[in-house]
Amino acid sequence: MLSNLEEVRKKKNVTLVDMADLLGVRYQTISDKIYGKSDFKFSEALVIQEKFFPEYEIKFLFSEKINK
Repeated sequence: MLSNLEEVRKKKNVTLVDMADLLGVRYQTISDKIYGKSDFKFSEALVIQEKFFPEYEIKFLFSEKINK
């Protein structure tokens, strides 16, 4: 799960639909990618970061937290 992205998304009130509309995909596709069922393409991650979260580094947003 992309916990950082999910936390920041909720904090800034960016919906899955907002992100899906930006990429031209279904909101379920975005959910699947956030929850690790599939991966974001680099180009998708870059567009999302630039549009919604320019104050955050892409590496921070799209890194998985590892529980140890």
